[in-house]
Amino acid sequence: MDSATETTRPLRSDIPDMFRPPVNRAMRTLDRSFFRKTVPITAATIFQKPDIATVRAKLTKSRDLLSLPRLNVIREVKENDVVRKCLLLREDIKHNDSATWSNTINELVEKGTIGLGPYTLELDYDFWTYSDIIWAILPEEEHTEIPVGFTQVGHVAHLNLREQYLPYKHLIAEILKDKNKAIRTVINKTEDVGSHSEFRTFPFELLAGDNDLNVIQHEQDCEFHFDYSRVYWNSRLETEHRRLVEKFRPGQMVCDVMAGVGPFAVPAGRRKIFVWANDLNPHGWEVMEDAIKRNKVKDFVTAFNMDGREFIRWSAKALLEQGPVTVTIQPKIRREAKGKAETDKKERPPPPAEKYTRPTVFDHYVMNLPATAIEFLDAFPGVYAGKESLFAPHTLQPLPMIHVYCFSGHSDNPLDDYIDICRRISERIGYTITPDDLEGGSGNQELEFTIHNVRCVSPKKQMFCASFRLPKEVAFREG
Repeated sequence: MDSATETTRPLRSDIPDMFRPPVNRAMRTLDRSFFRKTVPITAATIFQKPDIATVRAKLTKSRDLLSLPRLNVIREVKENDVVRKCLLLREDIKHNDSATWSNTINELVEKGTIGLGPYTLELDYDFWTYSDIIWAILPEEEHTEIPVGFTQVGHVAHLNLREQYLPYKHLIAEILKDKNKAIRTVINKTEDVGSHSEFRTFPFELLAGDNDLNVIQHEQDCEFHFDYSRVYWNSRLETEHRRLVEKFRPGQMVCDVMAGVGPFAVPAGRRKIFVWANDLNPHGWEVMEDAIKRNKVKDFVTAFNMDGREFIRWSAKALLEQGPVTVTIQPKIRREAKGKAETDKKERPPPPAEKYTRPTVFDHYVMNLPATAIEFLDAFPGVYAGKESLFAPHTLQPLPMIHVYCFSGHSDNPLDDYIDICRRISERIGYTITPDDLEGGSGNQELEFTIHNVRCVSPKKQMFCASFRLPKEVAFREG
């Protein structure tokens, strides 16, 4: 169960009724002791210990064993101070009714290998799943759907509950925490992301567990430490972060305009990609500085705390003025036994150091602020005015790729969303881009234009990443 928004699915159980938990539709405070149940079934006692594996194999093949998830069918029974192993049998098999026995059971009983007898199976709260317990608590009219989605950030589960589930929010949260051992804190989003803050944080309420939102989050082999209440993080975007970072090549220069705590920048730095990463949120900038040090990418990643539009204009100029910077990485030499190391040193020289030179212009711009990033595109007209000689055809350096995230409708016809995205981009850069310009289309193929569908945010809202090469008519525009 891991999603950025609350999702639902029909509430049903594949286990027979007799094994379902006790029902209490009036419960509002979780009472774990209520969920205890004893179920009378039949067990096959194995008289000789060496026969256990053989008997189990035969009863498995004949499908006579009790089949319940997470349940160990091997148990112990004590008869006349003798402890023996037994196997739990299907609920329809009766120890005192041979008409319910399979041929395999009959054969084993006749040989004296096993004996059938009654067994009381005890089930409790720990046995049942989240869905099982919710089924026993929610009113039957709510059984068409149940809330099963949440985002996990470190030890925090972030819910986005629909209105009909709010009366049960504390129950849902407690059960969720119990059934997911990595979760210590459960919160519920009370209003939309960014509704009260330009830093993309959101109002929330604590539903269960520790009032502690200082989390440790891992992504792409990097570690981030932050206060989840003060920065934006979405675990559902890890695949997208990875997809884009894999487009960058070692030694390239990336401008991450709305970098957050660094989910693009820090993994890129690990891949020997230079990044200037900016975020308006002072706490986000502090977290990113910490992540740069913690993940040892300070030679490649530099953090800034500026307005995004200002950063686009300033960084292009500043990078040129600062000029190239070379990073030298010495090879790691494994420690060997002294004699072997001296012999190897004589036989072969150490591997050469790796050298990466930071470019003086950007190869990529990342703009991951889907609610408003397109609006910041108006910073690009003239960003390299008078600098035509730095780029192709005068050099081998192409103009940068722009990767701008945005929301659009979740239309039945994707073309409608593409038209909307193209129109909004065109308005901000003062240059017309259309769906015909998409790769493989009939339009301008020099743009290398793609629109990637990132994820569905809601039934009427989709997140996209539009990527295109900055047109020379925009980059070099005067005035």
